[in-house]
Amino acid sequence: MVFVDKKVIAFALVAVAAILVIGVLVMLPKIEELKPVRKSAPLVNVSDYSYKVSVEKPELFFQELGDAKKAGEKTSTELTVYNQNLALVKEVREMFLESGVNLVEYKDIASQIDATSVLFRDLSFEDTIVLEQNYEFDIVSEAKMLEKYIDKEITVEVIEGDSTATFTGKLLNASDGLLLETGEGIVALSNISRISFPELPEGLITKPTLVWKIWTESTGKRNTQTVYLTSGMNWRADYVAKVNEEETAMDFSGWTTITNSSGTSYPNTKLKLVAGDIHLVSPVQPYPDRYYDYAEALGGAVPKAFTEEALFEYHLYTLDRTTDIKDNETKQISLLASENVPVQKEFVFDGAAQGNKVQVKLKFKNSEEQALGVPLPKGIVRVYKEDSSGQLQFLGEDSIDHTKTEDEVRLFVGNAFDVSGERIQTESVNVRKGVYLDSYEITLENQKDTEIEVVVVERIGPYATVTSNSDAFEKKSATEIEFTVKVPAKGEKTVSYTVETRYFF
Repeated sequence: MVFVDKKVIAFALVAVAAILVIGVLVMLPKIEELKPVRKSAPLVNVSDYSYKVSVEKPELFFQELGDAKKAGEKTSTELTVYNQNLALVKEVREMFLESGVNLVEYKDIASQIDATSVLFRDLSFEDTIVLEQNYEFDIVSEAKMLEKYIDKEITVEVIEGDSTATFTGKLLNASDGLLLETGEGIVALSNISRISFPELPEGLITKPTLVWKIWTESTGKRNTQTVYLTSGMNWRADYVAKVNEEETAMDFSGWTTITNSSGTSYPNTKLKLVAGDIHLVSPVQPYPDRYYDYAEALGGAVPKAFTEEALFEYHLYTLDRTTDIKDNETKQISLLASENVPVQKEFVFDGAAQGNKVQVKLKFKNSEEQALGVPLPKGIVRVYKEDSSGQLQFLGEDSIDHTKTEDEVRLFVGNAFDVSGERIQTESVNVRKGVYLDSYEITLENQKDTEIEVVVVERIGPYATVTSNSDAFEKKSATEIEFTVKVPAKGEKTVSYTVETRYFF
């Protein structure tokens, strides 16, 4: 039997207790940080503000606005664009605030901003809180200036023959020409060459502005982050495929096309693109995409510029550098570039859906073994091939949906000129109540100098069974079968089958 000194046991218990106490003391601040906290607005008169500050983008020329102080050292901008005419803007700007209530005019924002989505954070002082927010978008124009100056004095110059005349008076009406009350009476003016206004009326602004009333206890400079959603921005993927002479491989490159009509520019911004269909309660209006021909870019591979990662159930593409995105601009940035991607040309005949036409498709697999293997955002693929003189010719285009890795892609390029098909129903018999036998015959004609392979697509009912067939077929689904057959050069091939269909009355 082993005996342990009671003093040793007591010492060990004290040591364990001390460790536990120290651990609790260390973790206590972190536990406190995780406690839910509700920020309460101070009881102040928001109309009685003590400081006014105008915050603009630093790369723009600052102008005084009344007694507003100039501020707005922007330290970073991040732009996340969705392919649903939507973008998330994140800006960090520096501003100086006084203790108390501050009136902040935050300028150079997107004119299509969703003002209800704005999130403001003071990154330097936790006590800062937004008391009120207004979105002012009454942009100055000649019509609005005239409307504001009804019953006020303006000066108007009009053309009278080879000279001009100047009239000063109170504006009475501006709906059809101008009606002025002058010292010599009321005059109606037309042929106006110039209108002079004494000042910019209150309520009119030169650019969309967020106006905040912000309260803080801390005086000084601080970094602030503003986050908001805006429409007027879209992106799409555009792909270029250049097939080789044998039509067995292709060079495949992708471009992102970003269109900005949000009402402001985003200089030196971190750009991220989200591929996927997010849910919106009120879908934004679709923005018309612009189409560009990338045939000139086929001369060589373009280095990959984006890093791809999974985000929730979507895919996020991050540009590895900053870029400038100007207002009313369409920008293209390389997404991927692969060479010698294996491709297979297919002839597909679906007589029930496309009449006598035989479609030409290019099939490839989005796998790493075939020099791809990255999620492909939805977009348009344009296909080119060199002619006998080495000049690129456009073959056709098709759209692809969001395509995950290891998926097979089929591009519909166009209809074959020298290959056609005909589908006829040769027999229909009512065997018994609710049971029918239908026979079909498909004739394929090939006027090319080489043998080709054609995929024949046939659709049958969900309660149908093929009872006889001239060629082997593959059942693709409960309602679709495919025959893959050879058609000789300058020859024909006939495919026939009979299907028994049950109907439940």
